[in-house]
Amino acid sequence: MHFAKYILILATGAISALPMVTFADNASLNKEITERFAKCDKNHDGKLTKDEAKGCMPRIYDHFSKIDSSNKGYVTVAEIESAASH
Repeated sequence: MHFAKYILILATGAISALPMVTFADNASLNKEITERFAKCDKNHDGKLTKDEAKGCMPRIYDHFSKIDSSNKGYVTVAEIESAASH
């Protein structure tokens, strides 16, 4: 399956693989990512750590190192959206 489809699963925490066509456009996907991210970012610093992702966005947690390719120790909404668009 294409990486972007996996990111959709990561971002939404979906259990089964959903095709990208589930979202009408990138704006819908980005809105979903932003909403999930806001719920998971416990300290509201705009950064999602692996620990924050673990309990809230398990698919992001599972693929954290791929999204955090520069090994900062956190991911941003923009990084998740970027990964989802590729």
